[in-house]
Amino acid sequence: MARLCFDYGHGGEDPGATYNGRKESNDVLSIGRAVAVEVRRHGITVDETRTSDATVSLNDRSSFESRNSYDYFISFHRNAFKPEQARGAETYIYLSASTKAKALAEKIQSGLVSVGFVDRKVKNANYHVLRETRCSAVLIEIGFIDNSGDNDIFDSKRNEIIREIVKAILVQLGINYRENVVNESTTYQKQQATSGQTLYRVMAGSYAVRDNAEKQVQKLKSSGFDACIMIFNK
Repeated sequence: MARLCFDYGHGGEDPGATYNGRKESNDVLSIGRAVAVEVRRHGITVDETRTSDATVSLNDRSSFESRNSYDYFISFHRNAFKPEQARGAETYIYLSASTKAKALAEKIQSGLVSVGFVDRKVKNANYHVLRETRCSAVLIEIGFIDNSGDNDIFDSKRNEIIREIVKAILVQLGINYRENVVNESTTYQKQQATSGQTLYRVMAGSYAVRDNAEKQVQKLKSSGFDACIMIFNK
C-alpha cells in the first residue's frame, strides 16, 4: 500500500504568513491533518513532519522524509503578498520534478480551482522541501491568507477543499474515493482522534439547503459555540 509524507509548513516559533491575527501555521496544520485522516481512511499510510504547533526546521523536514521510502511528499502552505492585492491557489514542483510529481500537482491544483480559488497554475520552484526530498514532492499554496475572499473560501468550503485534495491524491494512486457515510440520526458521533483522545461531536441539525445550514452556524457562533458546516452525501 502507498505511503505518503505530509508536511505542514512553519509552526512553533515560526507562524508563517499572518493576517488579522490569523496564522498560516495553524491553518495548514488543521486542514492538512484533516486530509491525512481521510487519506488514512482509504488504507494509505501517512506520516507527518509535525502534529502540533511545534517548530520544525527545513532540514528536519527533509531529514524526516529521508528516513522512509515514500510515494509522495506533500507540503501544505498558504500564500501572502500585500493585503488584499493577490488571490488564488498555486501548486509547486521542483525545477526538475518527476512526471509523477507534475501529475499529482496538476490534479491537486485542478481540485483547488474547482472549489472557487483563482487558478495561479502549477509552477516550478527551488524550495528546500522540493529539492532535498527523495520522493516525488509537491507544495500546495491554499489561497492567500492576506486576502479576505480566499479566507472566506478556505473557511466556508473547508470540507470541499479537503475532499478535492484527497480525491486528487487517490486518483494519482489509482484508488477509488469512498464517501464517509455518517448516520445523521445520531446526535453524538464518537470519534477517535489521532492522538488517542476520544472526542464527542455534537450535531445541531441537517439541512438540504446550504443557506439554512449557514444561518444555523451563525446562530450557534453568535451564542458562543464553535460551529462549522460538514457535508455528508446520502
